[in-house]
Amino acid sequence: MDSTANIKENLTLLTDFYELTMAGGYFEHGFQEQIAYFDMFFRRIPDDGGYAIMAGLEQLIEYIENLNFTDSDIDFLRSKKIFSEGFLEYLKNFLFECDIWAIPEGTPIFPGEPIITVRGPVIQAQFIETMVLLCINHQSLITTKACRINAAAQGRAVMEFGSRRAQGFDGAIYGARASYIGGCVGTACTISDKKFGVPALGTMAHSWVQLFDTEYDAFKAYAELYPSSCTLLVDTYNTLKSGVPNAIKVFKDVLVPMGYRPAGIRIDSGDITYLSKKARKMLDDAGFPDCKICASNSLDEFIIRDMIMQGACVDSFGVGERMITSLSEPVFGGVYKLAAIEKDGEIIPKIKISNNIEKITTPGFKKIWRLFDNDTNKAIADVITLNDEFIDDSKPYEIFHPQYTWKRKLVTNFTAKEIRKQIYKGGKLIYESPELNDIKKYCSEQIATLWDEVTRFENPHTYYVDLSQKLWDIKHEMLKNRKV
Repeated sequence: MDSTANIKENLTLLTDFYELTMAGGYFEHGFQEQIAYFDMFFRRIPDDGGYAIMAGLEQLIEYIENLNFTDSDIDFLRSKKIFSEGFLEYLKNFLFECDIWAIPEGTPIFPGEPIITVRGPVIQAQFIETMVLLCINHQSLITTKACRINAAAQGRAVMEFGSRRAQGFDGAIYGARASYIGGCVGTACTISDKKFGVPALGTMAHSWVQLFDTEYDAFKAYAELYPSSCTLLVDTYNTLKSGVPNAIKVFKDVLVPMGYRPAGIRIDSGDITYLSKKARKMLDDAGFPDCKICASNSLDEFIIRDMIMQGACVDSFGVGERMITSLSEPVFGGVYKLAAIEKDGEIIPKIKISNNIEKITTPGFKKIWRLFDNDTNKAIADVITLNDEFIDDSKPYEIFHPQYTWKRKLVTNFTAKEIRKQIYKGGKLIYESPELNDIKKYCSEQIATLWDEVTRFENPHTYYVDLSQKLWDIKHEMLKNRKV
């Protein structure tokens, strides 16, 4: 890990302006010490999938650890001429004191779950809303997409090749990190290797081949430079008539005499399924059955799945814009809502009501439990409870659908695990972020706890997120006796 990664830009003002105007209002009305609880959750899984993956927590922690208002920040806010000097002085002496609970990176997550809860003085808890959403929404989106694409590849290596198509340099850098968590073997983004240790991978572009007088000359020059990792791009002119034959000739003329074997060829255009079959036979017949074939060119999980079903002889895939931007569904709709406040030490639940059922929030300070079948180690369902509740897995437990309450199931022979961890206590970081490779491994292990019916692409089974009876009763009572 590069030591310069610890030098962080001050992003304190990367916040929606209303968070500052509300903070100013809270201050002027004497609410600085009012304790509030905010939940981050999302309402819908991208691509109509069966699960999403939590990611981006490490970057949120980095933001909070560097959260402070500089003199320049205060001068800028003063120039807006709407904030009192008392409020600006409060910001100048800003000290983060919140508690935060979050689901660890790499964990499958589902709609309606409070994947992050922030408790603390309302000004502080409200102020970090934008960065909570920005960090978690972006990387969870890309990690979820990467998981789908890697699932489609059925064990074949997938490389993230989307840096140039990302929405900004941060999208490229953190998108590479997220893709790696989701199962990719590496990235084209070199700085993500330096910053996070995501292996930087790549060979050549078509311009390398075009620059030389002949395709053979281009391949020969590259093989002489990089004999131990020689992968040649064979589709600049004609994949089967010139690209593969010239690659084979260079393998024989250059690599074999030097004592090396070819790493592979890459096909970036045309009917790759057809071309890969023909290229595979040509390579095998020439004595290079160990030469791998890499495919790229606007791939996604559905194209990769179809290629494999059609017998494509492809060993690895380079996936660009359709992963780094999650092109098919480029927004992860996480939201951040008030769930409770404290008065005289008592937690008072708060609810947001909407004509859209999915926009009605779940009130109170809560926990998330994941129930695992002891025989299969598969996840049965998640249950959201009040924070003071405990699920005793030594005896049967009844779960029920929070909207269709007649749908009930008695769960037996199971283990109940809390899936959130406390990250901050009183503003102090008490959580150590795992190494990126450990997060990647954990992600793979956790996906394996989901049934195939949940992870399939088409019409996946709905994984149930239930409420405890006590929590459901509170929510139902608040809906029935709502105040306007």
